Amino acid sequence: MDAVERANSGHPGTPMALAPVGYLLWSKFLKHNPDDPAWVDRDRFVLSCGHASMLLYSLLHLTGYDLSLEDIRHFRQWGSPTAGHPERGHAPGIEVTTGPLGQGVGNSVGMAIAERFLAARFNRPEFPIVDHRTWAFVSDGDLMEGVASEAASLAGHLRLGKLCCVYDDNHITIDGTTELSFSEDVHKRFSGYDWKVIRVSSGTDLKAIQRALAAARRETDRPTLIILRTIIGEPAPHKQNTSAAHGSPLGAAEVKATKQVMGWPDTPFYVPPEVDAQRARFARRGRREERAWRKLFDAYAAQYPVDAAEFDAWMQGGLPAGWDAGLPDFAGQSGLATRQASQAVLDAIARTIPNLIGGAADLAHSTGSNIKDGGDFSATTTGRNLHFGIREHAMTASLNGMAAHGGVRPFGATFLIFSDYLKPSIRLSALMKLPVILLGTHDSIGVGEDGPTHQPIEQLATLRATPNVHVLRPADAAETTECWRMALERTDGPSVLALTRQKLPILDRTRLRPAADARRGGYVLFEPPTAPVAIVMATGSEVQLALAAAEQLTGAGTPTRAVSLPCWEVFEAQPQEYRDSVLPPGVTARVSVEAASTFGWSRFVGLEGVAVGLDHFGASAPAETLFHEFGITTDHVVAAVRQSLGRRTA
Repeated sequence: MDAVERANSGHPGTPMALAPVGYLLWSKFLKHNPDDPAWVDRDRFVLSCGHASMLLYSLLHLTGYDLSLEDIRHFRQWGSPTAGHPERGHAPGIEVTTGPLGQGVGNSVGMAIAERFLAARFNRPEFPIVDHRTWAFVSDGDLMEGVASEAASLAGHLRLGKLCCVYDDNHITIDGTTELSFSEDVHKRFSGYDWKVIRVSSGTDLKAIQRALAAARRETDRPTLIILRTIIGEPAPHKQNTSAAHGSPLGAAEVKATKQVMGWPDTPFYVPPEVDAQRARFARRGRREERAWRKLFDAYAAQYPVDAAEFDAWMQGGLPAGWDAGLPDFAGQSGLATRQASQAVLDAIARTIPNLIGGAADLAHSTGSNIKDGGDFSATTTGRNLHFGIREHAMTASLNGMAAHGGVRPFGATFLIFSDYLKPSIRLSALMKLPVILLGTHDSIGVGEDGPTHQPIEQLATLRATPNVHVLRPADAAETTECWRMALERTDGPSVLALTRQKLPILDRTRLRPAADARRGGYVLFEPPTAPVAIVMATGSEVQLALAAAEQLTGAGTPTRAVSLPCWEVFEAQPQEYRDSVLPPGVTARVSVEAASTFGWSRFVGLEGVAVGLDHFGASAPAETLFHEFGITTDHVVAAVRQSLGRRTA
């Protein structure tokens, strides 16, 4: 209450209602060590209802984490680790960034998947070195969001027995009571998902809550939902059980009255001295649990030294030595769709990166995302191929959970058009700096007859506009290898590979610059024999058009450079000197070509340049017809260069 009041902003009611279950979980059930928040076999805790952030900050402070009372005094203020919603990396003990409702449910499913995968790989009967649970607090809002429905369905299908969600059933949303919008039977719904469901009728019945948490901890065969009937804002005498307690400070008078009900001193941020003894007790228990685990791991390492070394390497997150030794270069091969080239790269790296796991939203064959001989991850098997079903939202949210958990390198795949379904989770990948890899195939009007509903237009621009997302669109099979390399070597954010359905020629590198130059995000592909007067630049399938146009113009007496820009973000991070060497400021006749929205290309083509693209939706017809009818052709690019040259001379 005090923190929200001081900030004059925040959500006091839910933290108040969940304080009893939070106390019990953290003091009696959660396996954690405040002295070592990154201990690999700790339980994971996700506050999916991130608006209740003060609950998490209070628990972290009161159980001995490095989060001070002064930090809490500065709740929601500039530079404070106690942001309005929990942010991964801002304070120890915050596992994931939450706030957009439902996302934490998906994250928790991914964490449970990672735990099961690692346990299956490394545990031995006498050495359960991976043996922890994932706990999540969720709200009405979480359960209303579609991503949570998808994630819960997936968790039940996979029978993730080490996952428990505590549902804060308080019957209140910001607009009023849930009678306005939410009348489903949550118990029946989750029973239908094949979850174990436990009801607790009062959020202040500590004995009943403790029994429910104990039952959840004993469950190993399916996920558990504890439906906890709480009263939001309890025990505030005038605002409990009202929407007024949800998203606004209670007010000084109500805070004072609430403290009187509790028999609590009317002193802001008061923490009784005896809490120090409890904090020390929690720390001792955490140290004891971790010491016991380390003793177990040392014995494991003595008996299984190779496995122990691999476990350490996986948890540290690096790539194994020689991981890229078998990468294909595709030299001498004929045309190949970049989705097919990506599958070949995936086959190669899966042999050298054994903790690479992932799958597709029911499109494994179409997206080239199946790990050969990797086995399936199911309710009864723990292979490397995840079948997410037609659940794009849950797929990406769970990938974030896997990456946040650590120990695995997760990837997911769908058609690029459905990146619209992935976008909220991708944004959180970027915020959390998680190295999630996403494959978006069928990346343009090259999809053809499937028509405008399946032809991406604005998706590349949308993804590029999202901070800290790397969008990689390779020009051919060889660039596809390099784009995979860039994505795998990235450790501070997500990468999206945009890949073609249609076959593309494999560029002749004997007369062009090597594909390895793509690692700088953009490079000179073709250089005329004399200084260029114009530049044609492109990404993906349109690079072949840029190359053909540059060669045609050069042959006709207009020396023109062709540039491939597979990743704008990496290119723009290069030193200015390098960027100027690729796009010389003095060459202002510039043309870009991309079978997508032209939005954003102005940064490269400038005022005198021309952006060739599609600022309208596609149509249903063969791909060749669409490229011709919409002017994505060599002749059109040549004409655009001449137009740009005319602007320069004018």
